[in-house]
Amino acid sequence: MLVEITEQEPLMRYSTFLLDLDHTLFDSDASESAAFAQTMAAAGVGNPARYAASYQSINLELWARVERGEISPQHVRTRRFERLAAEEDIDADPLQMAEDFVSGLGANGDLYDGAREMLEQLSDQATLALITNGLGEVQRTRIERLGIDEYFDAVVISAEVGAAKPGTKIFDIAFEALDFPSRKRSLMVGDNLASDIQGGANYGIATCWYNPNGDSVRDADHVVHEINDLAELLGLVAV
Repeated sequence: MLVEITEQEPLMRYSTFLLDLDHTLFDSDASESAAFAQTMAAAGVGNPARYAASYQSINLELWARVERGEISPQHVRTRRFERLAAEEDIDADPLQMAEDFVSGLGANGDLYDGAREMLEQLSDQATLALITNGLGEVQRTRIERLGIDEYFDAVVISAEVGAAKPGTKIFDIAFEALDFPSRKRSLMVGDNLASDIQGGANYGIATCWYNPNGDSVRDADHVVHEINDLAELLGLVAV
């Protein structure tokens, strides 16, 4: 259940913020849609929208397995297109499709409105780390292209460190890179209840669910804060 802050309960504030990238700071849907269309066009496949739902189902299933520690992100890189080509009888080289898709993911997409402004202000007031499940070659390209590396004291990408949220090892790596900040003053911020919020809870730190669409869920036991706008994070900084 959501923690309710009353007049008698002081608002918890933080000096270290661990931020997710995809669907939190970055419009991953737009990036993925453009990359998929480009990949299918390069493979000579017409009407890519016809295959989008199948790809999404395969991709989500594989990333869920990454979160459970069953496979590595690198496995997802090629396996999703091997399965798509086989299941949809697509006459194209899945390895080349994987290469084209990864390139497209890095080249397409932008930060959500207000994300850069929030990072500029928050990085002046707190220690920031980017902690993301994903492929290093994709996330590093995005970070460089968007010019946001200057805001973070550490960048931890699951494929590079061999660990993923919601496991605790990736948080160990992030905290070591930040010189072991106080867990009581640390906040995990992300959109995904299964990886970001559960991951923060597993590590014993407070969590903030970024929920811009106002979605409701039955199980939000590990959500300490909920925000609809990234600018709300500025009100959670320790003073």
